Amino acid sequence: MPAVISADGLYKVFGRHPSRGVEALRKGRSRDELREEGLTAAVIDASFSVEPGEIFVVMGLSGSGKSTLIRTVNGLQPATAGELRIGDEVLSEMSAAKVREVRRRRISMVFQHFALLPHRTVGENAAYGLKVSGVNRSEREQRAADALEMVGLKGWGEYSPSALSGGMQQRVGLARALAAGTDILLMDEAFSALDPLIRRDMQDQLAELQQRLEKTILFITHDLNEAMRIGDRIAMMRDGRIVQIGTSDEILNEPANDYVARFVQDVDRSRVLTASSIMEQPPTTLGAAQGPRTAHKLLRETQNPWLVVLRRDRTPAGVLWEDDVARAVSDGRDDLPALSSGDLPIVSEDTPLAELFAASAQHRSPLVVVDGQGRFLGVIPRVTLLTAVGAANEEPPALPDATAAHRIDGGDAR
Repeated sequence: MPAVISADGLYKVFGRHPSRGVEALRKGRSRDELREEGLTAAVIDASFSVEPGEIFVVMGLSGSGKSTLIRTVNGLQPATAGELRIGDEVLSEMSAAKVREVRRRRISMVFQHFALLPHRTVGENAAYGLKVSGVNRSEREQRAADALEMVGLKGWGEYSPSALSGGMQQRVGLARALAAGTDILLMDEAFSALDPLIRRDMQDQLAELQQRLEKTILFITHDLNEAMRIGDRIAMMRDGRIVQIGTSDEILNEPANDYVARFVQDVDRSRVLTASSIMEQPPTTLGAAQGPRTAHKLLRETQNPWLVVLRRDRTPAGVLWEDDVARAVSDGRDDLPALSSGDLPIVSEDTPLAELFAASAQHRSPLVVVDGQGRFLGVIPRVTLLTAVGAANEEPPALPDATAAHRIDGGDAR
């Protein structure tokens, strides 16, 4: 399917004659040189695509250009140069009226500071976008009530926003976006004003809603742990440029440069990496219908002390150890020793590393990783698990001081 949002060579420059700034940047002039001429390059040559149903996170320090980027996608700030598409519609070539029409039809926004109307009820706030769009009263009230229920606020529709906690108010903002029924959600630092525990709850709720609704989400944050927790892919920005796009694993394990490496050095790897990212393929596996002599031959050839036994449908039946195989061969048996799958430490491919230690400590067998259908994917020996978490990285160069990030009047360059 085609990308829902795509940008190709996108620029946003503030100041007089911004097109001259774009031309200068393309010729190799720096952002700082333009600033001396009264121009601020907030977004520079940004290219990316957001696929249907994807949570695409843009993150960076203050001044990196991330908030300007999302406002450009939303059509609030027209691009200075480059192409921006919403589906097959070229937003960067539309009139202001056409941009507003596309925004009403396809895009909803969730803001950092809730943006609730204090003189309207929770239900009226959730339905406000529908009212502006001309939806009749009965339909908008029903859609708002359904959206409030989705975010866990059933029965709160008649309350004033002031009666709600900060986390609940942000849920109203999310409900308002969901009630609009658009396929795209833009979320600009949507959870950053919340306390850490409430913030984590909102992240969990967003992930749960996404499984049900499969919206296309562009999410802005300065928090790397948040980005890695909720993002399918992450775009790292620095000084207006996108310096790397990748999954959490790719950015954590294969940083594109020293800047990204420094950014990720303090991430809790045990909360970001999953079983699938560290699993390995065993030297070989054994079919459940094969006998002890075949198992004995495979163990000799691989010099491995165990074999994962798989059924025909590739689901794990158990782990067979060399002592048991040797005893079966010595006894002249034609069938495998009894296997107990109940004692087998099976983990899902998306299990975080932090949740693997208990199972690893309780079994001598390697952890067996399976997919959503219970089919075998790989193994995690105990030494692999410990190495993945305890590996020491080289100390990357220091990041620039965030306080040195530059801002511009009338809208920062975040």
